[in-house]
Amino acid sequence: MLLAPAWVLVRDQYDDGGISGGTLEWPGLKRLLEDIEDGLVDVVVVYKIDRLSRSLADFAKLVEVFDRNGVTFVSVTQSFNTTTSMGRLTLNILLSFAQFEREVTAERIRDKVAASRKKGMWMGGVPPYGYRVENRKLVVDEETAVHVRWIFARFIEIGSCTELAREVGARGIRTPRGNRIDKKYIYRMLSNRAYIGEAVHKGDSYPGEHDAIIDRETWDRVHAILQESPRKRAARTRADTPALLKGLLFGPDGAAFSPTHTRKGNRLYRYYVSQTVLKHGAGSCPVGRVPAGDIEAAVIDQLRAVFRQPEIVAGTLRAGRTQDEEITEADTRAALQQLDPLWDELFPAEQERIVALLVERVDIGTDGLNVRLRMDGLGGLAREMLSGSIGEAA
Repeated sequence: MLLAPAWVLVRDQYDDGGISGGTLEWPGLKRLLEDIEDGLVDVVVVYKIDRLSRSLADFAKLVEVFDRNGVTFVSVTQSFNTTTSMGRLTLNILLSFAQFEREVTAERIRDKVAASRKKGMWMGGVPPYGYRVENRKLVVDEETAVHVRWIFARFIEIGSCTELAREVGARGIRTPRGNRIDKKYIYRMLSNRAYIGEAVHKGDSYPGEHDAIIDRETWDRVHAILQESPRKRAARTRADTPALLKGLLFGPDGAAFSPTHTRKGNRLYRYYVSQTVLKHGAGSCPVGRVPAGDIEAAVIDQLRAVFRQPEIVAGTLRAGRTQDEEITEADTRAALQQLDPLWDELFPAEQERIVALLVERVDIGTDGLNVRLRMDGLGGLAREMLSGSIGEAA
């Protein structure tokens, strides 16, 4: 079929209906470029220039391909081609306006989205955990909203995203896609204003069309805690779970020591008391009662010393290799040494868990104390450090 003198249609079709001219990623264009490189095309004819591309940068790339292969570009309705300098100038001007129109359209869409967000409308995307989408609106999903309310309430009690993530995992709560809920996911939940019935756009919040899951009082209490640093939160909650050596401390007669405390005014005094003394009275045990802070600090000092001793690390490596053949002594030493500077920032419950993992028994006598370690626990702790599951206080 003749289109014009010396113009004959090739047999192939380069038609990609419905694909935007704002991209070069369409199959027909790719086949056209391949045929041009193979010398099968002499002239590329389009109805309008923006049917090929609306991006000046993309069109410049196409022109380079055309020039390299001696191909002429012609726009039928706009009466020009790339064989003349005036044609090139006109093409660039038209493409500039096409790209300008595209950017203006994009701005209009963004403005429309912003206006809708300011009205509190749901504008798509993945709905927050605890909600589902019905008729383009957020609706509370009571089955998962129960978990959201529990997470907010539990965070107020413990003040730690790390500990809360462990409890969430123990309860088997997972994301809608079945993924594990970690502390970062929990932090995003606690910071999502959708739960108090608001819609957010570029940092500003507006009343939403959906119902709230969390009341304002709970939200304010959670964020009062989040505004504190992890170190301060750890100090604030330390008195809630203070017994690091519960079930691990034993006296010279083999009797266990139990944690206890007394208050004088606003001060809390913690102790470990021998079961022998509790049963038979003062004087029945040569070490009847010890200050909790002193004995715990002594045990922690011994643990920190262990982390820095290469011979203990070597033993840890041998114990760890029974379960993980790839862990090296250098990796183990580096992993355990990371715990020393992090210890003070860990929450009490995490400190207690690590002590229970590392310490098999602590015997206290009139001449001092002896800490018996769990070598398998040291290996397990090294693997946790290497995997990154320990290392932040909150």
